[in-house]
Amino acid sequence: MQTAEIHRRWLDFFEKKGHSVVPSASLISDDPSLMFTVAGMVPFVPYLSGIVPAPFPRATSVQKCIRTNDIEEVGKTPRHGTFFQMCGNFSFGDYFKEDAIRFAWELLTSSEADGGLGFDAKDLWVTVYEEDDEALALWQQHSTLPDERIQKLGKDTNYWSTGQPGPAGPCSEIFFDLGPEYGIDGGPATDDDRYVEIWNLVFMQYQITNVRSKVDFDIVGELPKKNIDTGMGLERVAFIKQGVQNMYEIDQVRPVLDRAAQIAGKTYGADHTDDVRLRVIADHVRSGLMLIADGVTPSNEGRGYILRRLLRRVTLSMRLLGVEGPSFAELFPVSRDAMAGGYPAVANDFDFISRVAYAEEKTFLRTLASGIQILDTAVDAAKSASSSVPGDTAFLLHDTHGFPIELTLEIAEEAGVPVDAEVFSSLMQEQRDRAKADAKAKKGQRADLSVYKELRGLGETLFTGYDELVHEGKVLGIVVDGAPVREAREGDVAELVLSETALFAESGGQDSDQGLIVGDGFEAEVLDVQKPVPGLIVHTVKVTIGTIGVDARAETRVDAEYRRGATQAHSGTHIVHAALREVLGQGAHQAGSYNKAGYLRLDFTHSEALSTETKSEIEEISNLAIRSDFEVVTREMALDDAKALGAMALFGEKYGDRVRVVDIGGPWSRELCAGTHVASSSEIGMINLISESSVGSTNRRVESLVGIEAFRNFAAERAIVQQLTGGLKVPRTELVSKVQDLGSQLRAAEKKIAALEAEKLSQRVPQLLANAEQLGSVRAVIASLGSVGSADDIRGLALRVREQLGAEAGVVVLAGDAAGKPVVIAATTPAGRDAGAKAGALVRVGAQVLGGGGGGKDDLAQGGGTDVSQIDAALAEIRRSLVG
Repeated sequence: MQTAEIHRRWLDFFEKKGHSVVPSASLISDDPSLMFTVAGMVPFVPYLSGIVPAPFPRATSVQKCIRTNDIEEVGKTPRHGTFFQMCGNFSFGDYFKEDAIRFAWELLTSSEADGGLGFDAKDLWVTVYEEDDEALALWQQHSTLPDERIQKLGKDTNYWSTGQPGPAGPCSEIFFDLGPEYGIDGGPATDDDRYVEIWNLVFMQYQITNVRSKVDFDIVGELPKKNIDTGMGLERVAFIKQGVQNMYEIDQVRPVLDRAAQIAGKTYGADHTDDVRLRVIADHVRSGLMLIADGVTPSNEGRGYILRRLLRRVTLSMRLLGVEGPSFAELFPVSRDAMAGGYPAVANDFDFISRVAYAEEKTFLRTLASGIQILDTAVDAAKSASSSVPGDTAFLLHDTHGFPIELTLEIAEEAGVPVDAEVFSSLMQEQRDRAKADAKAKKGQRADLSVYKELRGLGETLFTGYDELVHEGKVLGIVVDGAPVREAREGDVAELVLSETALFAESGGQDSDQGLIVGDGFEAEVLDVQKPVPGLIVHTVKVTIGTIGVDARAETRVDAEYRRGATQAHSGTHIVHAALREVLGQGAHQAGSYNKAGYLRLDFTHSEALSTETKSEIEEISNLAIRSDFEVVTREMALDDAKALGAMALFGEKYGDRVRVVDIGGPWSRELCAGTHVASSSEIGMINLISESSVGSTNRRVESLVGIEAFRNFAAERAIVQQLTGGLKVPRTELVSKVQDLGSQLRAAEKKIAALEAEKLSQRVPQLLANAEQLGSVRAVIASLGSVGSADDIRGLALRVREQLGAEAGVVVLAGDAAGKPVVIAATTPAGRDAGAKAGALVRVGAQVLGGGGGGKDDLAQGGGTDVSQIDAALAEIRRSLVG
């Protein structure tokens, strides 16, 4: 049974049971505490927790998910994957345990001819929470399982909670027995890989508090509405139904594995190590495809970093299989074809997806080449010194160049040298500890959304700000320091929830409005406006006059000047986006934006820097569109109708069934957007592109000033030009050439000064040689030069002194203060090296005293640090090392 067929049967079955079929949400989670959608229930959390009233009593979905916490296990076990699909059925205060159990058993064991999944009951086991006698009795009633195949387990496996105060409850898991050839008898209680968990039924029935651990908390009572949350792993069921060994061999994944094996000239199943690498490739290519399709692009942080890591692991795995060139152009189309049946977007958007993936591969192959040079140098040094590759070098390669330690070990092993794995492991642990501390700190900063549950239950906040800047509503709730209160007094910073508001909440790249909230006897300055949960607008305010109480009437007053600037910037963002696509082509998709009064920032997919001429062209097209006084039309319509009109849905954005379409100049710029906009393009005033930069291998960023801020910037630049033309006494048309001439003269003068300083230093050669001392078996010239122009000056002098030492066993170590930083240079003669003096080792001794580091070859090396006062002490330590 194909994966897509299991997908279809799931939705058909539950639709017939009265469930609303809900399309998969994006892999980019709405939950601020989650980077990705990590489980099928994530999009339903607001409904399951009661924060947002559920729009349907029961629902079903097949949800795209990404988990990377076990990324190192991918390929090694039958069921660890980064991208997976979770089939779920949900009840929001409707049916409970009995129907959940009855539905699960019916779907699993009904024949394929009757629309079921056709499992044989003899292959199934069930676990229940050890105190949940109700679930045990229901399984006995509705299934044909013998009592010994319904096992009771403890809280650590069969009790669900978020780990925070809130809803919780027992769960019941369904397992498939792969057979005695896969492990021991005894059922899931043995925790043996023979028993594969395929479905988990969560009975969300209790309210818990005082959570001390996963298994230690207080149950304070039953939920007023009991919920059902279940999840069946689509890939796990697929590999069982398709009779293959693991999830990497199912129809949606195996084609990539086979193509990778073909490219590498490998046979899957012939070698365990190669098999793991092939499975990693197949899994990560699919994950990368799906992430890019949902708008994630490679970067050095957040989601983009996870994507980059996955793509780099593909490249490295291919390299370890012997493929050193690019391979994505062979692998990604195969994954596209395997996934397009269930997710048409991967085919429709493949031009964009492939450009992002191929550009990232090209960039990493260059990075990989430079990393290998570093490793080759370290291996050569280890060979010369009969030592190991330093652990900090292995960590640098891992952390900066994306080398897994396996690659470093393999290359070093081929060269016959070990790697200091102990130091590497220590540095990795330090990094993990820092990451864990950072994650813990961020977790502590997150608000407990349960405080908004009761407020959201009163209904959605009505936003009236598209049509008016002043509107009266009722204060529904006040929150101070995360807790609900009845009033906020003068001087308090509080969160206000109103029934209606004219103030725009930050969303879609547009910053929130500024303004006031005013009522009878009180006034508050608006600091921020956000939507912490869907449908609820929360105003963070500072109370400046009086006391605000719940149920008071309050008038929201938008700062008209700020709103005008914000609408100019948001409409300007749309215009710049359209201009970019007109100049660069339709492949230049918006990848992120931010705008506020007077300023806009737009990220877009493009892999090359824009030339000065291209930037000028984009700026000119934008301002011509402003001058053309295009009408700006906003319409609300169904999402499908908007897409049929050609409205651009931006990557990474989420849209409901009803959307707002913004046209500027008709179809010239037509985007889905919930922001505020001008009525005609001429109201924007002016666009002034002030910068263009890289934000990743596949993304660029333009920044622009808008409206009066753009004019002020031009005026400031005009004033600078006037000052320069006046001071240099040249007309504006000759200003550039005059500045260039002055620059040339300055560089010539600096070069002359440098030459004079170098000559002055060279005159010290005889004196330095005269002060040479015999240290052990070498003649050593060791001296502090005081203040010098640069490290190059010290290096040049050291080489001259070394040249004078000729065939002697000689060492030269010179140090100086270069622009406030200590620099030490060591140079050795061939005879000096034969006597055991190594330049790299000497500078490391000195640099340690200077509070820094250094390195180089045995004949010439450089080090430095932070403390110039320790130069004499560093040279003294070098002397001792030569004598010793």
